[in-house]
Amino acid sequence: MSYIQGETGDWEIVIGLEVHAQVISNAKLFSGAATAFGAEPNSQVSFVDAAFPGMLPVINEHCIEQAVRTGLGLKAQINLHSVFDRKNYFYADLPQGYQISQYLQPIVGKGEIVLDLPDGSSRTVGVTRLHLEQDAGKSLHDQHPAKTYIDLNRSGVALMEIVSEPDMRTAEEAGAYVRKLRSILRYLGTCDGNMEEGSMRCDVNVSVRKPGAPFGTRCEIKNVNSIRFVMQAIEYEARRQIEIIEDGGKIDQETRLWDTTKFVTRSMRSKEEAHDYRYFPDPDLLPLELDADWVEGIKRTLPELPDDKKARFISEYKLSPYDANVLVSEKARADFYEAVAKGRDPKLAANWVTGELFGYLNKAGKEIEESPVSAENLGGLIDLIADNTISGRIAKEVFEAMFETGEKPADIVEKKGLRQVTDTGAIESSIDAVLAANADKVAEFRSGKDKLFGFFVGQVMKATQGKANPALVNEILMAKLKG
Repeated sequence: MSYIQGETGDWEIVIGLEVHAQVISNAKLFSGAATAFGAEPNSQVSFVDAAFPGMLPVINEHCIEQAVRTGLGLKAQINLHSVFDRKNYFYADLPQGYQISQYLQPIVGKGEIVLDLPDGSSRTVGVTRLHLEQDAGKSLHDQHPAKTYIDLNRSGVALMEIVSEPDMRTAEEAGAYVRKLRSILRYLGTCDGNMEEGSMRCDVNVSVRKPGAPFGTRCEIKNVNSIRFVMQAIEYEARRQIEIIEDGGKIDQETRLWDTTKFVTRSMRSKEEAHDYRYFPDPDLLPLELDADWVEGIKRTLPELPDDKKARFISEYKLSPYDANVLVSEKARADFYEAVAKGRDPKLAANWVTGELFGYLNKAGKEIEESPVSAENLGGLIDLIADNTISGRIAKEVFEAMFETGEKPADIVEKKGLRQVTDTGAIESSIDAVLAANADKVAEFRSGKDKLFGFFVGQVMKATQGKANPALVNEILMAKLKG
């Protein structure tokens, strides 16, 4: 267990997350208006979204299917009966004066997410519920010195609010939770997880307590839009609360904001209770009744999800849990790896994908979908190593050229004359030259200084520009040194 050391001893952080995930859908939750990101302001607004008098919401069946699909992916209970409520509050960009949401009877109940932690361990975090709700519009305060503009393009877009149990105890676990949830949503195709575009946002609930004591008073940090900020906000907020308590103060339950320039949380408003919102069932929408066979039909279409894929990679390809976890974290990565590994040594394929390829991609700031090296070409490079056309060392040089040019490995090998030297006569000749130039070291080796063998190998490889077959070099060199 990881604790924070305060002046009065150890403190434990208690963390729960509420993730708002925008549903992938061409139309909004209760209207037919489009949902494309980046459209001209107020160009995707129906009369329903703008709350014109007399307009009635109509449920988008695809959004319901996406919520059920997500619930099934989270191994959660699907509630065949659920209710849409009105959550009443005023925002300038909420034209109805209420949000249609779900409260006591959500569409999805308890589920779980398995976290894969950096030390190789895993732990399970409970999911309390998933409910559907409509998003609000957006207020633009920076377009005019004295005016606020309202963009209703986002108004009515379907959101899944996925609420966790307060099961996390460190910022790292919270980061792992968001990463895993995002991965599952992307596998399912129910949310694109693009936090920079606001299609996935996070409210972070943080409290502190002495180990084993009852939960402390929590503060909610609203609308955090990156995993890094989630982790930073938790670290700061926990230490802020500990300092207040140790100084004799008490924590006020409130909603706070994460300041991304000063790296502090600051008070936004006192925390509302549910009764402040005057929840009541929306009179324009009947309770949602799902057919069990329809839900079963969706279940049969679920893809292989990250946990199952990880288990298969370990059993089928004999990968380590760490490598398997890295590869399945994004579906595109897993698909790329399987294309490379097909018909080849799976461990060697994993090493090239997670090592060389991911290293180059990280350095270039690219995602796997943008890789200049295709799966087919990386597989081709591994084939050249396997048939002794090039050595592993030369392969790295070829890979660098592949990443820069996108060319096929065989073409680069031929163009640069990198084909491996397997001619024993040529290798013998190079070895003889190296031994003749280092007669003193040959004498030392023969008098018992075995470690010099590596020196001779290095000199031969240097003389052959790395193109000599390493196995032949070792074999012939040892024979000559002993002879």
